[in-house]
Amino acid sequence: MLAKRIVPCLDVCNGRVVKGKQFKHIQDVDDPVKLGKFYSDQMADELVFYDITATHEQRGIFIDVVKAVAEEINIPFTIGGGIRTIEDFRQVLLAGADKVSVNSAAVLRPELIREAAARFGNQCVVLSIDAKRNNRGSWDVYVEGGRKNTEIDAIAWAKQGVALGAGEICINSIDADGEKKGFDLELNRRLAIELPVPIIASGGAGTMKDFKDVFDVGVDAALAASVFHFGQIDIPDLKMYLQEKGIPMREVEA
Repeated sequence: MLAKRIVPCLDVCNGRVVKGKQFKHIQDVDDPVKLGKFYSDQMADELVFYDITATHEQRGIFIDVVKAVAEEINIPFTIGGGIRTIEDFRQVLLAGADKVSVNSAAVLRPELIREAAARFGNQCVVLSIDAKRNNRGSWDVYVEGGRKNTEIDAIAWAKQGVALGAGEICINSIDADGEKKGFDLELNRRLAIELPVPIIASGGAGTMKDFKDVFDVGVDAALAASVFHFGQIDIPDLKMYLQEKGIPMREVEA
């Protein structure tokens, strides 16, 4: 079995890392470069940086942050937020990112996924999906930082994204985001069973057991923010706990 990945998520707004609940109630956390280096030193497997207002504000990518992060850390990292074109992909990858995450722009023009995969390789393309439960027993896709419901089925959209060339799916549960009551296990289980690419679970981590539970349903990586940013869970301790529970991890210190 491949080793599972622990992925801190850094939401960036106006050059600062921030965190909220259900994509609202935002509070300041830290400098993105400083925090990124801290997590790199803490044995995080990867990092994800989202510019959470770029799409809504219709502005460009925070390339200066990407370059600064690339100079300070030695683990793979993904950049998302404000990615609209193949040129955006090119700029982010040239600035030092390993992968690029697309969300709203891919919903508006799905061919962006195919074009990016053909140009840069499937491994560089992450389809990020913000999903919220509806009253029909499924999940809708939201765009513009969780502000707009597209009424597109999240499972169907994930399958379409993979067919177009996405190398990973990052599924963000809006319902669970920042609540620290556990990942949406049903949603993650469905995706892990039905899709042939790695699934990154996002939204809801509150305890070490929450990570074990979501790995047990078959995802490949677990992404979290609050529990890491506010010192509730230490990444080396988390990896040791998961290893002891039979979850294969990278770089576990004895």
